[in-house]
Amino acid sequence: MSDVTAESTPRQRLPTPSPSLSQQQFRGRQPPPPGSDPLALGVVIFIAVCFLLVSISAPSSILHQVPEGHVGVYWRGGALLKTITTPGYHLKLPFITQFEPIQVTLQTDQVKGIPCGTKGGVMISFDKIEVVNRLNKDFVYETLLNYGVHYDKTWIYDKIHHEINQFCSAHSLQQVYIDMFDQD
Repeated sequence: MSDVTAESTPRQRLPTPSPSLSQQQFRGRQPPPPGSDPLALGVVIFIAVCFLLVSISAPSSILHQVPEGHVGVYWRGGALLKTITTPGYHLKLPFITQFEPIQVTLQTDQVKGIPCGTKGGVMISFDKIEVVNRLNKDFVYETLLNYGVHYDKTWIYDKIHHEINQFCSAHSLQQVYIDMFDQD
């Protein structure tokens, strides 16, 4: 057998890097805690205040008011929500939820310039017809779902025009203009 001797070479020690200037400055000190930079804190507060002011003052703001005599109705993505709010201040999601106040107290609608064709073919015109009406709070959702915010156009303005035309076409000029409407 042959003897093999292994030569051992001494290990060389690698030089350690010297600490940089920034490492030397912070040696022995703790890094500053997050949020302690006054400039960064001031910027964050400024952005938060600006966001709050814009969100309150914008038409599609977070905070909105439902006036007395109205209820608040809401749409999200074009779909009418079943949420109906009472008068006062309320919150909503800006740019996502739309809000509309709906009057639920007595209101007077004026239908003007209504043409009337009598049974004899004479055309007359009613200058103004006033309709006093009130939308019940319990029927707000179904009314808006079926007829929209301008439900009074369908239920009052269009209905008055239709009913006056029906009435006039069944009566003579004497009946319409003098007998029925010229009473003191």
